Amino acid sequence: MRRFNLNAPQFEHDEDEPEGYRSGMDRFGPKIGATQLGGSVYELPTGQSICPYHYEYPEEEWLFVLTGSVEVRTPAGEEELGPMEVVCFPFGPEGAHKVTNRAEETARVVMLSTKAQVSVAVYPDSGKMLANTGNPDDRLMARRESAVDYFDGEA
Repeated sequence: MRRFNLNAPQFEHDEDEPEGYRSGMDRFGPKIGATQLGGSVYELPTGQSICPYHYEYPEEEWLFVLTGSVEVRTPAGEEELGPMEVVCFPFGPEGAHKVTNRAEETARVVMLSTKAQVSVAVYPDSGKMLANTGNPDDRLMARRESAVDYFDGEA
């Protein structure tokens, strides 16, 4: 049995992330052999978010707050979640969300999600869409307004 201790993550930081999105992450799903669910623990300093406001197809995500508190933006508005609270973000527009630490202390949260081989993420604030096929060569982030007609470029 492979295990991971949520109290002892080894956080990785991506120095390319812009201010406002600088969090530490330990993606533990693969470490415990998961293939159908993804799991990551995040360390969120004050003023930082996990990612921009978005929703996904066909993936469902769950947020667990371990320590501290976070502000969660959804289509219904903003709410604060505290330690040991959990919420679910269903797929599609009703599951849109953004997780931000507005408190003075660092927060620690866990995100779980179903893992589809092919998925789409939509970023309503910036008008972007991400198509993810599982093949890095066929991954595309584009603005909605760049859409073309089905037969565009065909002979």
